[in-house]
Amino acid sequence: MLQIRWHSRAGQGAVTGAKALADVMARTGKYVQAYSVYGAEKRGAPMSAYDKIDDKPILDHSKWMTPDYVLVIDPSLVFQEEIVDNTKDDTIFIVTSHMNKDDLLNIAKHLQGKKLYVVDAIKISQEEIGRAIPNTPMLGAFMKISQLIPFEDFLVSIKDILSKFPQKIIDGNIRAIKRAYEEVK
Repeated sequence: MLQIRWHSRAGQGAVTGAKALADVMARTGKYVQAYSVYGAEKRGAPMSAYDKIDDKPILDHSKWMTPDYVLVIDPSLVFQEEIVDNTKDDTIFIVTSHMNKDDLLNIAKHLQGKKLYVVDAIKISQEEIGRAIPNTPMLGAFMKISQLIPFEDFLVSIKDILSKFPQKIIDGNIRAIKRAYEEVK
């Protein structure tokens, strides 16, 4: 089973991103779960969301996991050691930051020795969507790193998922996804 944990602040779209990823993967015939954990938090409070993806029915509905991927979509949360809780030696971290990987590792010592990729999903979302909602750029970076499904197949599904929005929003999100796919390092 593939397990993904998202760390963000309320309002940044982690719940929507987790649900969109689950929707895309369900369309490929996979069994999925997407859920979040937060209390009566206000916008901006730290929270987490989760995805589970498998070829067979998923019977475990708990939030406890040892994630294969950790997606950190708020730059300030990179410095909280909780992001490495319950991870494995081969867990892959994809974080949004304006810093390059080496500078980030010099500050966030708890990430040293981890498989780490960096993308500035905040900047990309501001420039392409017009708002700091970094969930779709993070999905683009995740698709590049995970190679879970062909990128073109992902784009077809995500365009369909976004079809309830005005074309301007769809176009901005697709540009953000493609840009993060290219810029993640």
